Amino acid sequence: MTGTGSDRSPRAGLRAPRPESFGAEPTGERLARIRRSPNFRDGIFQNPEQARRGPSGSTVELARTYFEKEGRARRAPTGAIPVHPTTVADLARPPATGLRLTWMGHSGVLAEIDGHRVLFDPVWGDRCSPFPFAGPRRLHPVPASLAALGPVDVVVISHDHYDHLDLPTIKELATTDTLFAVPLGVGAHLERWGVPASRLRELDWNESTEIGDLTLTATPARHFCGRGLRNRQHTLWASWVARGPEHRVFHSGDTGYFSGFRDIGAAHGPFDATMIQLGAYSEFWPDIHMTPAEGVRAHLDLQGGDPAGVLLPIHWGTFNLAPHPWAEPGEWTKDAAEEAGQAVAFPRPGEPFEPAGKLPSEAWWRSFSHPVARPWRRPRPVGTAPEPRGDLDLAAGER
Repeated sequence: MTGTGSDRSPRAGLRAPRPESFGAEPTGERLARIRRSPNFRDGIFQNPEQARRGPSGSTVELARTYFEKEGRARRAPTGAIPVHPTTVADLARPPATGLRLTWMGHSGVLAEIDGHRVLFDPVWGDRCSPFPFAGPRRLHPVPASLAALGPVDVVVISHDHYDHLDLPTIKELATTDTLFAVPLGVGAHLERWGVPASRLRELDWNESTEIGDLTLTATPARHFCGRGLRNRQHTLWASWVARGPEHRVFHSGDTGYFSGFRDIGAAHGPFDATMIQLGAYSEFWPDIHMTPAEGVRAHLDLQGGDPAGVLLPIHWGTFNLAPHPWAEPGEWTKDAAEEAGQAVAFPRPGEPFEPAGKLPSEAWWRSFSHPVARPWRRPRPVGTAPEPRGDLDLAAGER
């Protein structure tokens, strides 16, 4: 056929322009630097400990788990998630203690540290997907517009997956004068989306950059990367340490549990607060995301083994990305932290708090959740009395 202007051959598909949402592959000196990295071997970035990157187990079983009717219902809230109406006035007042955290949902956190304002993993888009019409859609609105946050000194990105690096968010932030701190290779995406190279700080693991008197250090994580259909593993993933003159915080990005948390804590801790990924876990990908129990353990490792500082759970509540019930990360974290004697903050999305002040502790999700079983509970010793029912048994129960 002629005259249609259409060529649907496979070869033509490969010649099609790379979608903007896929970002860009590193080239030139950036690619040369990647190849010189001690963490880049055999043509890809390597994890600090061996990790399976794709789903393990049976594909049929994974599909059955995802599409089981009752399980699908439990993966969503039963009503509208309460969002704290963060305003410019809330954030215009400096934190009384010098450190304030505002969880914006998922892994996005505005951290105000000793006079500096750091925005971790901002995702303001409606879907974490390369396409505006498909993919996981947010379960609650963003608590505030990017403009309402006020000036941000630096945006920190943990890795280039769509639920951490969001095209419309970056393009809006590119119009400001904020700096961007990103893992090695990720700068290629940002440059394609309009961020000048002069505003990029692109780091390998254990490299640092100074923003005023704030030090940002990219630290190891156990995960993987990629946005396009042909993932070349040429962008690094990282956790981050932000150290000011008086306070220190840690952001895990996405990671499976690994022994390196102890090393990070010994080198950079202890921390006033940690922001720890403990949602979107599954037995199908145990090496690359942490369960709440592993997240609490990681926090303790970062603090030298003992309860200290405040743990802020992240990477849950905003997107449906795994088979577990929507409220399970909150319930499991609450139980694991209480058992360890560890302080945890449970803010609603958009609710600012100061780790040295009164912590938000209400289990707010229980009013919007299906009942949650507790398979993580240890079996009762034979002969002991059963635990009382109530908030220990049902997420939607007594509060």
